[in-house]
Formats: sequence, structure tokens, C-alpha cells
Amino acid sequence: MTGRNEPATSGATGTPAGRVQTVLGPIDPAELGWVLPHEHTAIALWHIPNRWDYWELRRDKPLISDELAAFRSAGGGAIVDLTLDGVGRDPDWLAGLARTTGLHVVMGSGWYRGAHYPPEALIDRRSVDALADVIVRDATSGVGDTGIRSGVIGEIGTDKPWLSAQEERVHRAAARAARRTGLAITTHAVQSAVGLDQLDVFAAEGADLTRVVIGHADSYPALDYHLAIVDRGATVEFDFLGMTFTPLERHGEGRIVEILVALLARGHAERLLLSQDVCHDSQLRRYGGNGYTYLAESFLPRLREAGVSESDIRTITIGNPRRLLTIAPPHG
Repeated sequence: MTGRNEPATSGATGTPAGRVQTVLGPIDPAELGWVLPHEHTAIALWHIPNRWDYWELRRDKPLISDELAAFRSAGGGAIVDLTLDGVGRDPDWLAGLARTTGLHVVMGSGWYRGAHYPPEALIDRRSVDALADVIVRDATSGVGDTGIRSGVIGEIGTDKPWLSAQEERVHRAAARAARRTGLAITTHAVQSAVGLDQLDVFAAEGADLTRVVIGHADSYPALDYHLAIVDRGATVEFDFLGMTFTPLERHGEGRIVEILVALLARGHAERLLLSQDVCHDSQLRRYGGNGYTYLAESFLPRLREAGVSESDIRTITIGNPRRLLTIAPPHG
């Protein structure tokens, strides 16, 4: 890995276009290897008003380091941590994990979804441009006084099957920041076709939809929805893989395999991503979950059994995240 806070030479992000910004500095995209593009290493979701579960992935460095080491042993090279302000983003934590595990770690930026917007973000009081400025600053100068820069925008999300007024503001800010920085955008869009509404907002702001990822697409297993996303040039991300919280997650992966095969048969290999969205202690191997190795140990073998080629698997797990995480020239 390159050293932390490696000085930049060009580009609006403070990092040259054509490089990937990790928490330890810019790297050549070829260094990434196999990427998990939608993960968390620590996150707290239950502290918001009127939520009474205890949904949390605790910040236990020895435990998380061991879990990530298993992913590296399985052939992993990088993870994208999409924990944002309001649910526990900590750049120094991520940098420490990167040093300990040897994995490349890319940090997200922006605000998650309405219920989790931190009051200090003043989402309802600042202009869209002012919100975009915060995202741009994370990418150009680093978060706070850490000097650690974000390498992707997101996960930007919605609580419901529609965008609230505040969520629309954040989506517009994300699009404007993407134009100014060359970073890709990745979203949280669950159990509905709301990802298409997200794309409408991004398109209205002039964002490059080929650099937008619509997340959690497997929570809405409708091929027409997925085709509508790729037809607009965006990427479909199946990232609830290995989850067991609901009957759909426990028993629905056969349908996801079928959808992936159908998308691949239509020539959409370059518009697909796979991940596991580890965000709860119970998902860790230590506590009987699948950890960060489910793709390697279980899901990719299922794809191979379904006839998916090694070339397509390499495109999905290495080529596509490499392309999206590579900083593009700013265009606005």
C-alpha cells in the first residue's frame, strides 16, 4: 500500500484521475484485486428515535481484523466501507484496519438516509451546493482534521420506496459532488424500485449514470427492475448475499442466481456487482454468521454451478469495482 496522505499531483479530488483513493492514500487501480464493494466494519443503527432493536456491528478491532483476514486469505484485496456520519464513520479506524490487515480500504462520503441524518449535518437548512461542498471537501482535503480522503460517494439512500424532500436534497448534492470530483456514487435502495427514482435525480443533475451503483437490488428480485437500471447505464448491485435475517434472504438466493444468469445472458456482465453488506455482529463468523467470505465459499461456487464463466466472475468481482473506484476526470 502507498503511505497515508500521499500528496496528490492533479485532479479536483486532490488525487489524480485514473487512481483509486484509499484511506492510506492513492493507489494504482490494478492493485485492488478482488473487491467487496458494499460493506461495513463498524456501524450503529439502533440509536435513532423510535427504533428499539439493537442493530450494530461493534468496533472490536481484533475481531474485525480476524474476520477481514479470512477474506484476504480467500483471495480478497479490498473492501469499500460505506459507513457514513450519523452511523459511525471513523477514518482513523479504517486506516488502522487497512494497516493491520493489508487490505485496501475505500471510505464513503455523504449521508445515509433520512432517519439517520445527524442533526449537525443541517440537511434541511443548507443549500444543495453547500451540502455538495462537504462531500467534495471529504474527497479533496480529507474528513475533519484526519487528512484521510473518501474514495466514493455513498451509500446514499432512502428510508421508503420514495425519496423524501431531504433525501432528494442529499441525492442532488451527491450528484453535484460526483461531477466536481470524479467519484462514483453508490446507493441504498431496498424492497422497491426506488433506485429508478434515484437515477432520475442523478440524471437531472447531470451525473454520469455509468458511474452510479444502485445497491441492495437483491432485496427487490424483479428482473424488469434490474434491466431498467442497466438500460440507463447504471450498475446493479446484489449485496445482501449471505444474509439470513428474513425468509427472503434465507431462501431467496436461488432466484438471485437465476436473475444474474439472465442478466449475463443479455450481455450485462459489466453492469453487475456482488457484496455482502456485513452490518451486524451476528453476521460475523465468530458468532455463527458468514463473515466476509460468503462469496468465496458459497455464492461464487453456486454461480459456477449455474454455468457462469470465470471471465464473467472476474469482471464482476475485479473489473467492475476497479472501473467504478477509479477516479474519473471532473466534469462540472
